[in-house]
Amino acid sequence: MAAKKAKATDPVAALESQLAQLTDQLTKARAAKNKSLEAELAKATKAAAAAAKKAASAKAKLNAVRAKKKTPAQAKQVQAAKKAADTEAAALKAAKTVLADAKAAVTAAKAEAKRAAAVAKVIAKEEAALAKAEAKKAKAAAAKEKAAAKKAAAKEKLAAKKAGAKAKVAAKKAAAKEKAAAKKAAAKAKLAAKKAAAKQKAAAKKATAKKPAVKKVAKPAAAKKAPVKKAAAKKAPAKKAAPAKRRGRPAKKA
Repeated sequence: MAAKKAKATDPVAALESQLAQLTDQLTKARAAKNKSLEAELAKATKAAAAAAKKAASAKAKLNAVRAKKKTPAQAKQVQAAKKAADTEAAALKAAKTVLADAKAAVTAAKAEAKRAAAVAKVIAKEEAALAKAEAKKAKAAAAKEKAAAKKAAAKEKLAAKKAGAKAKVAAKKAAAKEKAAAKKAAAKAKLAAKKAAAKQKAAAKKATAKKPAVKKVAKPAAAKKAPVKKAAAKKAPAKKAAPAKRRGRPAKKA
């Protein structure tokens, strides 16, 4: 609705519309004028022909009167015939002038119509050439825009491809870095565990080395129970019991 209103109120468009209407009116007026001039020419031609006929008749009458025997009456007839012939000759001259003017007007009108037609043809040709050039220019602009859009799309696609490849490489590098870090951490943990084990082993070995060495002496099977007997002997004075008599060998004196 707004576009229609803008178009209606556009002064250039309004003047172009008026120009088209005036051009059409001018063409019709030229045609009407040419038709009128042609009619006037035909009328003038007819009038000139009639005047020529009358002039010829008057001249013939004059010649006939002149051929008669010269008498006072003949002289008067000659004078009257000459006057009539002169009048018809003047009428013919006037008719010829009107005819010449009509012919000139028709010729001028035809020339004007021809010139106007030539101008209209040139204008139409120029307008067609201009429209063709504008269409060609618009086509070239559309092709350029299409090429630019295609180039931009290709550039965007390439950028996306590069970004994808870059992201892929970055992901691969990150994965490799993470893997290397994990491997390094595992190796470090393994080394730490190994060091801790070695340290623990060394500490245990050191602790073992600090303890006094116990010498083992081989004793007879009977002598192994001696400490028990000694303990029993030590407890005897506390009970104040008489020493028991042993069979066999006598007990050794202290």
